[in-house]
Amino acid sequence: MARKPRIQIADVVYHVTSRGVDKQLIFDVATGDREVFLMLLQAVVVRYRWRLHAYCLMGNHFHLLVETPDANLAAGMQELKSRYAIWFNTNAGRAGALFERRYRSELVEREAHAYELTRYVVLNPVRAKLCGHPRDWCWSSYRAMVGAVRAPQFLYLRGLHDLFGDGPRGIAMYERFVEDGIALLQLQAAGLNQPTPASDAD
Repeated sequence: MARKPRIQIADVVYHVTSRGVDKQLIFDVATGDREVFLMLLQAVVVRYRWRLHAYCLMGNHFHLLVETPDANLAAGMQELKSRYAIWFNTNAGRAGALFERRYRSELVEREAHAYELTRYVVLNPVRAKLCGHPRDWCWSSYRAMVGAVRAPQFLYLRGLHDLFGDGPRGIAMYERFVEDGIALLQLQAAGLNQPTPASDAD
């Protein structure tokens, strides 16, 4: 049976995720795979005029928080995933599908959801116990979002500033918001709080 076409809308924000087939790794730190993926992501962001608000690259999946002024999410994701899969398979000497299925996209319809996703995306490595704080994970947008490193050209920070405010005060508010999220994760790990519903399994 043919797949149903995705509904695409202009000027909306999506939380996009995609995972390796059978939950296998799609990034190998030793071979620079994440650097290549980010280069391809930059090319797609520019070509399709996306506004990339946040991202996080894990081991077997990735998260994007992306706005599509031209209602072209499917075309951009097809190019990103296919180009990366070709590069990965060629570099690793493998064949076959790299990603388990079509990407998953969730429309961000409420401002409260947008707020939560700005930290949910970058807290993935903390949630997976790969690091204690998102500033220690260089494969997400967090450090650029708080001004710890120079932001790449493909990262659109205007959206974050609209939510939390411009300048040092806005950054401080976002950092505090993320710290609160870390505290909630610690409470959950201790069994003292119910898990916050998430839009995607890590």
